[in-house]
Order: sequence, then C-alpha cells, then structure tokens
Amino acid sequence: MIENQKIRPAQVIGPLGEPLTLDTLPPPSTTRWVVRRKAEVVAAVNGGLLSVDEVCERYGLTLEEFAGWQRSIDRSGMPGLRVTRIQHYRDLYERQQRF
Repeated sequence: MIENQKIRPAQVIGPLGEPLTLDTLPPPSTTRWVVRRKAEVVAAVNGGLLSVDEVCERYGLTLEEFAGWQRSIDRSGMPGLRVTRIQHYRDLYERQQRF
C-alpha cells in the first residue's frame, strides 16, 4: 500500500546551504565527528533523508547522543556542537532560561 511507503526527498539542504544526499553524508565508518559532520547528519534527519533509527544504526550512535546533537543545534547552532565548548553553551542556555 502506498500509505505505508515512506517518501523521502532525494536531497536536503545541509547546514552550510549545500545539497545533501545519502552519498554525500559522512561515511558509516566515521569515527571523528567534527562539527560539520554532526550538523550534516542532523540536517539529514530534520529534512527526512534518514530517520533517527537509521542514523543511530548507520553511525553506531546512541539515541541520547544524537538527541544531544539536535538539542545543541537548536540552542546554539553549529558552534554548540563543538566538544570543547559544550559546557559553555549549556551554562549559557541555562542562564537564558532563568530570565
């Protein structure tokens, strides 16, 4: 039945404005997660190119880890994904929530 089939876009717009396809996403063997790669994977899920479950399976991520990436982008944009600045952006977000 057609209603059970998922219709996926052929491409979505990446975090830097470039088109992303399944072929241009980071390879499944990726072990070094720089900001751009994390943002591309989040953009792929947000655009419907992949589901959260597919991303977790493809890249060996936990649901919590991926949800953290999404939350960081929502709160602070791409700079929020920098591992060296996670605590800074978390504190900043919590201060903003108080006021």
